[in-house]
Amino acid sequence: MADRSSGVTGVGGPSRRQVLYGGGLAAALVALDGWQRQAGVPTRVPGAKPGKPGDVQFDIAAFVPPARTVEGVEVQFGPVHTVFATAQLLRTPTAADQRMLRDALGTVEHRYPFSPAGVFAFVAYGLPYFRRLPGGLTGPLVAAHLPRLAGDPARYVLEEAVPGPTDVSPANPGVTKDRFDVPVVIEDNDLLFTLRSDRADNLRDVLAWFGGSGRLAGRPEPSPALEGLLRFTSSRAMFQQRGLPRKVADANGLVYAFMVNPDSPMWMGFADQQVDASAPAARVTFGGAEPATAVAGDYFDNGSIQHLSHVIMDLQQFYDVDDHGKPGDDAEYRERVQYMFRSTPPPSTGYGDQYTDGGGPAFLANTFRGTGDALRGARGVGTPGGEHRLGHISTLQRTSRDRAGRPLHLRMDGPGFDAMDVPDGSVQPKLQFTAFVPSADFFATMRRSQASVDLARANAVPQSDSGLERFLTATRRQNFLVPPRRHRAFPLIEHT
Repeated sequence: MADRSSGVTGVGGPSRRQVLYGGGLAAALVALDGWQRQAGVPTRVPGAKPGKPGDVQFDIAAFVPPARTVEGVEVQFGPVHTVFATAQLLRTPTAADQRMLRDALGTVEHRYPFSPAGVFAFVAYGLPYFRRLPGGLTGPLVAAHLPRLAGDPARYVLEEAVPGPTDVSPANPGVTKDRFDVPVVIEDNDLLFTLRSDRADNLRDVLAWFGGSGRLAGRPEPSPALEGLLRFTSSRAMFQQRGLPRKVADANGLVYAFMVNPDSPMWMGFADQQVDASAPAARVTFGGAEPATAVAGDYFDNGSIQHLSHVIMDLQQFYDVDDHGKPGDDAEYRERVQYMFRSTPPPSTGYGDQYTDGGGPAFLANTFRGTGDALRGARGVGTPGGEHRLGHISTLQRTSRDRAGRPLHLRMDGPGFDAMDVPDGSVQPKLQFTAFVPSADFFATMRRSQASVDLARANAVPQSDSGLERFLTATRRQNFLVPPRRHRAFPLIEHT
């Protein structure tokens, strides 16, 4: 993995022990501190008592308040704060390490309830982890347990991420970005820890405990014995709350702040938490989706693929304002909503004032108009003025749903605001993107659909009308396997 630094060297004078294997956690700690002043702790209306966590690690639907309707759109919001912490192993884990990690995760859940008020914790594993097992990817252990593609049994459901068609990469000669022209790196981490909570203090406490603080939830608790076993390579913090992107933009004097919708949970002013736009957790597991060969009772039956990417957002270009905040030709809401959704027709034309506070509603239905909707937009069929234009949602829907039109991916993305991978070291808006899908191949296909380079070339769609692609720079990508909860601590080690 490329050694990229966020420019942060430590938090609050860490001890030597913390620096040894906790330095990679510093970036998330700083980011959490940076926007906690603008974030509020929501008052959650409790639903039915959910009971114990199920075997699908990332299935928290029963533990967050039920969906609600905002501006006629049914949405559901997850925890306000999320941290993604990646790690590389320094040696192959043992059975004792497996017990240690299992106990550590249990300790976190004992001290903090499995709820937005406490901490949700998931663990996932990259290909480097499975290569460490006896025989590696071609050995009998992995071959006997890792699910394969139903349509191509020679391939595993877990494959490495690849550059997207519009990522800056030698694989895409000629692709450049106007402001953040950063090549994508395919990372090679062994582990990914995902921690979520409404309370930033809870996440800081758990991160510090993993880093060697020896305290958890205000009481002494020996930290897990991670020194010599792994090192944290990065940490990325994400927030998700209505109005928080605007508060962060105002607090930091961003030139386009006046155009960020003050009710939106996302940087671009449009909510993407629509209930009908994301699959239930069970549908994206290996035992519940068509692309995988797993059946109930298999070792990884309730597992899934988690894609993680880090994206710098060129919001000054998206909102089309100059360095003094003066809007340009593409700044109107009616333009931006077509880049996000579709032009066949646009879901909204916005308000009379197309600029102030976003210029239009933040909550719009994520309507499925069939897999051919993007093609109609590319050909200018039913678009305003017959323009050849692609929308982000319409291109995604080319392959993101099953035969019945139901989503086959579970998104868990949100805004970030940090300096990671920014060439000049400045703090910039980010999209911290993660999604749970039934196979790595499914995600790669979905990402190609999202870019729709084929449709753009075949139908003379200008680059300026190709959805959101020109505004986004993915700098890191990796795929991970999320095991079932019962095997979340160093899977398959008990068989070695």
